[in-house]
Amino acid sequence: MSIRALKQHLELLQNCGISQIYRSADISRASAPPVPTVVSQNKAAQLASLAEAYAACTKCKLHEERIKLVYGDGDPNATVMVIGEGPGEQENIQGRPFVGRAGQLLDKMLLAIHIPREEAYICNIVKCRPPGNRNPEADERSSCMPYLMEQIQIVQPKVFLLLGLVAAQTLLNTKESMTVLREQSLTLFDRPAYVTYHPSALLRNPNWKRPAWEDLQRFQVHYEMLRNAR
Repeated sequence: MSIRALKQHLELLQNCGISQIYRSADISRASAPPVPTVVSQNKAAQLASLAEAYAACTKCKLHEERIKLVYGDGDPNATVMVIGEGPGEQENIQGRPFVGRAGQLLDKMLLAIHIPREEAYICNIVKCRPPGNRNPEADERSSCMPYLMEQIQIVQPKVFLLLGLVAAQTLLNTKESMTVLREQSLTLFDRPAYVTYHPSALLRNPNWKRPAWEDLQRFQVHYEMLRNAR
């Protein structure tokens, strides 16, 4: 990891209220492994084991309305990691990210740039549904951040697609607007990161679909270069 990426990682954890890094996988402790490292074990098995370990997590109040933990879904060897903000009603029921109306739109968005859903790894900042689909609060994001760091460590994506302002501002440690972030060349842990509107926002405001399509086209160029280099 470069010095810049290490600094970005530490600032992200500090801003989320994480002051210590533990090595234990105990869900009562904040275990935030360094990003990135080489993972020798089977990635799918690792992710499945962690999802099972965290299924009963009570680190924040979001667990109170949880039906199922929504850990992540997709190819553990994916080139792209797609990160949203939090599960919705259907995700809470099924235990998979992006399976409701917003998820159906995300599938179409990815297919439009020739990425079947199963070729991406998809997850969220928080793993339990915020009540009423509100934005996850700072302490909730802080509680789940070590879990996301583990997912990044294991999957080792080559590029990130960040959906919505909450995910973008949290991971990029910024207060910049969506308009500004969409137009910038961004990196997250030394890897390119692209920001676009969350599919649920596009359902509420169809006028944003055109700029979102422009974002996806820019992302597609970089993604195909990385995929062809594999």
